[in-house]
Amino acid sequence: MRSINHIKIRNRKIPGGVNLSLFLVLLLSVQTVAAQKIVDYVNPFIGTTNFGATNPGAVVPQGMVSVVPFNVSGSADNTFDKDSRWWSTPYGWENNYFTGYSHVNLSGVGCPELGVILLMPTSGEVTASNKAYGSAMSSQQASPGYYSNQLTKYGIKTEVTATERAGLSKFTFPAGKSNILIDLGAGLTNENGAMIRVVNNREMEGWRMTGSFCYNDGSERPVYFVARFSQAADEFGVWKKMPAMKAEASWTKTNNQFKYYESFNQHMAGDSIGAWMTFNTKPDTEILVKVGVSYVSIDNARENLDAEIDGFDFENVVEQAAEKWEKTLSKVKVKGGTEDQKTIFYTALYHTQLHPNIIQDVNGQYPEMESNGIGKTCNNRYTVFSLWDTYRNLHPLMSLIYPDKQLDMVRSMVDMYQESGWMPKWELNSKETHVMEGDPAIPVIVDTYLRGLRDFDVEAAWQAMRKSATTKGSDNKLRPDIDDYLQKGYVPLTEEFDNSVSHALEYYIADWNLAQLAKSIGKTEDYHQFLKQSQGYKNYFDAEYGVLRPKLADGSFLTPFNPRQGENFEPCPGFHEGTAWQYTFAVPHDVEGLMKLMGGKNAFVQKLQKVFDEGLFDMANEPDIHYPWLFNFVKGEEWRGQKELARLIETYFKNTPDGLPGNDDCGTLSAWLVYGMMGFYPVCPGNMDYALANPVFDEVSIELDPNFYPGKTITIRKAKSTKTDAFVRSIRWNGKTTKNFFIKHNDLVSGGVLEFIR
Repeated sequence: MRSINHIKIRNRKIPGGVNLSLFLVLLLSVQTVAAQKIVDYVNPFIGTTNFGATNPGAVVPQGMVSVVPFNVSGSADNTFDKDSRWWSTPYGWENNYFTGYSHVNLSGVGCPELGVILLMPTSGEVTASNKAYGSAMSSQQASPGYYSNQLTKYGIKTEVTATERAGLSKFTFPAGKSNILIDLGAGLTNENGAMIRVVNNREMEGWRMTGSFCYNDGSERPVYFVARFSQAADEFGVWKKMPAMKAEASWTKTNNQFKYYESFNQHMAGDSIGAWMTFNTKPDTEILVKVGVSYVSIDNARENLDAEIDGFDFENVVEQAAEKWEKTLSKVKVKGGTEDQKTIFYTALYHTQLHPNIIQDVNGQYPEMESNGIGKTCNNRYTVFSLWDTYRNLHPLMSLIYPDKQLDMVRSMVDMYQESGWMPKWELNSKETHVMEGDPAIPVIVDTYLRGLRDFDVEAAWQAMRKSATTKGSDNKLRPDIDDYLQKGYVPLTEEFDNSVSHALEYYIADWNLAQLAKSIGKTEDYHQFLKQSQGYKNYFDAEYGVLRPKLADGSFLTPFNPRQGENFEPCPGFHEGTAWQYTFAVPHDVEGLMKLMGGKNAFVQKLQKVFDEGLFDMANEPDIHYPWLFNFVKGEEWRGQKELARLIETYFKNTPDGLPGNDDCGTLSAWLVYGMMGFYPVCPGNMDYALANPVFDEVSIELDPNFYPGKTITIRKAKSTKTDAFVRSIRWNGKTTKNFFIKHNDLVSGGVLEFIR
């Protein structure tokens, strides 16, 4: 499924006395080893089914542009169609009907958005309906920064690659009348509205409206583009869909039909609009199209295009994209393990480097948060902050392996506060979508600060976080139900299927983090206040069921109550996308306190084990993904976590399109997997202890950034297998046995060797 590196043997003299066949075999072996790079282990098709919502498109690390095959519309033969069900990705592995390449996309999310600026090659007469111009596809190949397929209807080979702000497509046409369409009516987003203009017979420009993520109004923003062709078109034009008429229908030929405007070079605006270029081609004619994108202006899109793709050297852009991925992924090197395990690991690491992505143009301009203003930065300005998901593990991973990127992400978040008055919750293209729960920017920023990355406006960050933690609900965009939370210590259930318990649990984690920052910067009174607030989860604990249970405003528990309600995304009182079982242990900031509520360590372990034994655990969603690591908090029970981790990794993560258990959520499930396969995990953001478990590989080597950390390398060595003991019993750090199955962040980044012993 991945692209294949073909090995060529050059003509050379063969040493005397060496068998020709043996020499060729040895030469092939040497060249194969030499050609084996880390990017060769990435399989971009992993997660493209089973609702993983990833895609195999061409993209560079944190790129604003991704050129993705769009195959979720236009044909009843597709297994999944974006308009016939809830569907959140421009590509589905099961689908075969291709309608073009979209140029701005999201990876691993649970709601439809973006997937616009569709570029489609065809042959014959121009038609604007994707039901007519789409084609079955075959021969798919994908590798980091590259994707290709064959359009069986037309005999056209398509290949795409990308830079940070531009995409480059190469279409190999047969002889005849060949067309390249830009369809601005189609797309994954639920927003309509666009403009396009043919600048000349080699260039088009325009914009497409996006927004309404998760069907929430208020997050709309246009994306601008410029498309340039490698040769002049013989014909061109634009189209638009005419409205359905009543009395006038009998007098027009275009009632509710597409109307075509040949040689039209004025602005065309509307909902279902597009444009085409037509070329009279000979066999195997290659025509390339490069598309620059900006969220600021058409002029900036053109500047981005000119700066990043000079000419039409497709192979060079592919090579540069692969080099960027090789540099990024080679921060972590592994030895041992199977070929599939290496592919699963490096594909997961690859998926963690897609979002957040940059949004600033080459001139530093970007759209300001929640406004039409234009800002300018000297750093990278990031967007796509799915913080309810990513605060748990992706941002700590970024701090460890890519601290320079994480620092710019925090700077971006602080700038968003300074531009809009609030920290982001689920930010997309400088718009707040108000999706999911809590106040998730707080644990991200505090965790980053405590890991030693402090070159940002800490005072502004503190003011922003304290504001959301203290402002009354009627004026609070992040905690609208804060009044009861502060007065009662919990958020009461007020509607049948509200998410009251989920809201409060997120506030507790945020307030605990806020307390840690207050302590660090000398704000003692705030420290005690927020630490006390973080203990409010105890209000929800019901001794009868032994789980957290929704409470009403009068202090009584919700009745009737089923702690398993909410499985498989069934609506559930008090809990969002989960059950009471999947939230009861979601207090990683106070595991010791939870143990006491449950009756001690033994009861805690037995109840936690029950979650796994009785199928109450959900690997496909975030609230309980730290559960396996909680066994480490009870000495002598760490083996249980090792057992469950090994089972979960083996069961749910594969080198196949269904190799993710559910939405990757902007790299969160992938970050969980990266940590798990390396043998450690940040159980609670803001807590600088990593929990430890036996890694999958014989050896893992993490290259530390000398600009941020004193150490050079972290080396992790797997315990050797024995017949008598299946689990790790002790751990050595730089030759000394550790006291428990945890290691502190500061110790780890000082560099050294972590050894697991059976």
